[in-house]
Amino acid sequence: MVIRGKQPSCSELFLLCFFLGLSWEVWARKIRYMVPEETDKAFFVGNIAEDLGLQPQEFTERRVRIISRGRTQLFALNPRSGSLVTAGRIDREELCAQIMQCLVSFNILIEDKMKLFPVEVEIIDINDNTPQFQLEDVEFKMNEITTPGTRIPLPLGQDLDVGLNSLQSYQLSSNPHFSLDVQEGADGSQLPEMVLQSPLDREEEAVHHLLLTASDGGNPVRSGTLRIHVQVVDANDNPPAFTQTQYHTSVPENVPLGTRLLTVKATDPDEGVNGEVAYSFHNIDHKIAQIFQLDSYTGEISNKEALDFEEYKIYSMEIQAQDGASLMARAKVLVKVLDINDNTPEVTMTSVTTSVPENFPPGAIIALISVHDQDSGDNGVTTCSIPGNLPFKLEKLDDNYYHLVTERTLDRELTSSYNITVTATDQGTPALSTETHISLQVTDINDNNPVFPQDSYSTFILENNPRGASLFSATAHDADSNENALVTYSLVEDTIQGIPLSSYVSINSDTGVVYALRSFDYEQFQDLQLRVIACDGGVPPLSSNVSLSLFVLDQNDNAPEILYPALPTDGSTGVELAPRSAEPGYLVTKVVAVDRDSGQNAWLSYRLLKASEPGLFAVGLHTGEVRTARALLDRDALKQSLVVAVQDHGQPPLSATVTLTVAVADSIPDVLADLGSIGTPADPDDSDLTLYLVVAVAAVSCVFLAFVIVLLALRLRRWHASRLLQASGGGLVGVPASHFVGVDGVRAFLQTYSHEVSLTADSRKSHVIFPQPNYADTLISQESCGKSEPLLVTQDLFEDKKETFSQQAPPNTDWRFSQAQRPGTSGSQNGDETGTWPNNQFDTEMLQAMILASASEAADGSSTLGGGAGTMGLSARYGPQFTLQHVPDYRQNVYIPGSNATLTNAAGKRDGKTPAGGNGNKKKSGKKEKK
Repeated sequence: MVIRGKQPSCSELFLLCFFLGLSWEVWARKIRYMVPEETDKAFFVGNIAEDLGLQPQEFTERRVRIISRGRTQLFALNPRSGSLVTAGRIDREELCAQIMQCLVSFNILIEDKMKLFPVEVEIIDINDNTPQFQLEDVEFKMNEITTPGTRIPLPLGQDLDVGLNSLQSYQLSSNPHFSLDVQEGADGSQLPEMVLQSPLDREEEAVHHLLLTASDGGNPVRSGTLRIHVQVVDANDNPPAFTQTQYHTSVPENVPLGTRLLTVKATDPDEGVNGEVAYSFHNIDHKIAQIFQLDSYTGEISNKEALDFEEYKIYSMEIQAQDGASLMARAKVLVKVLDINDNTPEVTMTSVTTSVPENFPPGAIIALISVHDQDSGDNGVTTCSIPGNLPFKLEKLDDNYYHLVTERTLDRELTSSYNITVTATDQGTPALSTETHISLQVTDINDNNPVFPQDSYSTFILENNPRGASLFSATAHDADSNENALVTYSLVEDTIQGIPLSSYVSINSDTGVVYALRSFDYEQFQDLQLRVIACDGGVPPLSSNVSLSLFVLDQNDNAPEILYPALPTDGSTGVELAPRSAEPGYLVTKVVAVDRDSGQNAWLSYRLLKASEPGLFAVGLHTGEVRTARALLDRDALKQSLVVAVQDHGQPPLSATVTLTVAVADSIPDVLADLGSIGTPADPDDSDLTLYLVVAVAAVSCVFLAFVIVLLALRLRRWHASRLLQASGGGLVGVPASHFVGVDGVRAFLQTYSHEVSLTADSRKSHVIFPQPNYADTLISQESCGKSEPLLVTQDLFEDKKETFSQQAPPNTDWRFSQAQRPGTSGSQNGDETGTWPNNQFDTEMLQAMILASASEAADGSSTLGGGAGTMGLSARYGPQFTLQHVPDYRQNVYIPGSNATLTNAAGKRDGKTPAGGNGNKKKSGKKEKK
């Protein structure tokens, strides 16, 4: 490389070639440049881009930079040209002092690949320093009897430059008595001495003034001068003499200030002033002179500044002893500094990464670390370590560089950040260490699914809930952070009874709260099965789901429904027969009611709310059976009106009432005869109707004749009907009232050939029907007879003694309840009136269904219900598809008013069981068969 600034001389070229030859092997491994000192800033040093094999534009892209250790940055990179330039003025003497070859070492870091390239730059000396003497004037005293040839050592000149630019020659001014002789020292330095050429004569010249000039070999030549004053004194024939020609001592570098290091001793055999010796430094470096102190009287050498092994390993100085007659002697002193471990290792983070993702692969580089110790020997040998419980390790490189790399895969959910302590320790005694901390954040990736605390959930809600009611709150947790932990909720689409699930419930996507979109009905469904999905906001998103069972609880929202006696559509009241000979406890009729609710809400109790004759009738609390409380008396009214209330056990309880009319008579003719004498109370609506008719007749007189004709036609039709009743009335005489059974509005005689009678007490019409004969073990078919209405007795019938016959409407085939709609009932328990209620909802519903199934069949007290085996006679009424598979057989719980028999089950005979006997006042005690 060409050094700009001056043309090299032949000697410089020779030295350059010599140094290049000596360091050829080093050059083969490192990038080396040369640059003269004292150049301006940005002075071109070398084309570093070409030597690194890079283009200048890659410097910024690949983050190429200079790494220097422990000193001011002397060089810089020019990213435009790719060259290495100076960062400022470089003073070789400040950097390297008197070292011949001044080398500055540093590293070039290519950060994207974390590669280091060592670089050495040699600072070439220029002649920028003038030779100087430590003193400007020096005075010598010489005895006049000093013999010619005496040599007087002169102070050395100092030139901070090296090589040819250093001090090369001395020159003494012309004098007849003195000449200059330059000796070469052991280290190659020039030692000027002044030689006495001729004897001195104090009387002739007492003081001689000389000028010593020191010149270097630079171009141009620089020089410095020293003024010498030689004073001629009287004779002193003995110079001082040191006890040793050279003194040695070794001290540790941490010796305290002011410590006595060494004592030199010189003696002079002369007496008086000529024998007094004074000590002083001679030819000593000015830096060393600032460190040590010499006692001129005792010769003790002490330190006034701290010693530093890293700066000077050996301090060399020369001590001069001079007596009063100016005779002198010199001795050399060497102070060896012993290194101690006083420098802690220096840790430098050359390049470091502050955050890494948690899926960072093992072996990935986190940081580039440099360690250096200024001590020497074992004190300068360092080791670097990190705690062993971290997922990282250190890989040692050249020149005390380390790579901090990952040892295994990181997991942010376990540890989100690491505070890595890098410890550098030397091998001194005691060992010194330095700690540096690296803060590393682990960034999150979406590697965790949302998790519900439980595998499944269940909740309960009362029916008839308000719309928008909060049903349940599902919460899932995601171990990730930020968007990866943001959980949204949704429901899996499904249908319930053909209706989308989304019309029943909804879920808040942010909070997971499930809301009801409609009011639930326990009678419609009892539970909902939902599946809640929790999905996070990561990319790609992760999800999980959980099942939610929503159970609907029953509320008492349905009042009891009275199945028997059924309320006629025309507003009349059904009539039940009770013979006057009935004993106390006689079963008059039975009120059958159901409740669509379940459980306790469907438990029914009966009570007599109102009676025309208090104390005559009693109602079973749990059975609904209407029985006589005492024997009937002649003074008891023929027509008894009872109001029976049916109440459930819900909170609050709901109830329904039914009005019963009981006719007291021993036979049908007695009923007709006795009821004929009962007058119908005046109806206030009739007078109002007559008034309206009169007004209407007066207003529409034009239709009066038509009205008379219609009235006559109606009277003739009633007369004709009464004649038919008289002709067939004898068939009913002698039939006891106890041969009637009333179940679900059906009146059937218990003889082989029977008749149905339907009478109304309050209406203006009466019906007497004679269906076709039927057998006792089968129900009347729909073809032979329509569904019979309850026995009704009308007051007008007995006033006129005339009867009318009409055909009844066909039965309603939609009367049946489905298996899921069977309500509960009372009277399904065995035992007395104070017996316990059914203990579960299932038993209650089955008993209610039993009453419905049993109420549609009637037969005599000793035979089974009609129909084929296992059908309970239901096929004739509802078709062949309705068998015991649909309705359980509970006919043993049906009681026939006026009879001491209980309906039995033909299946009991199939199972080998005999129906239990008993009167009509007690229930069978057999256990119910559970489906």
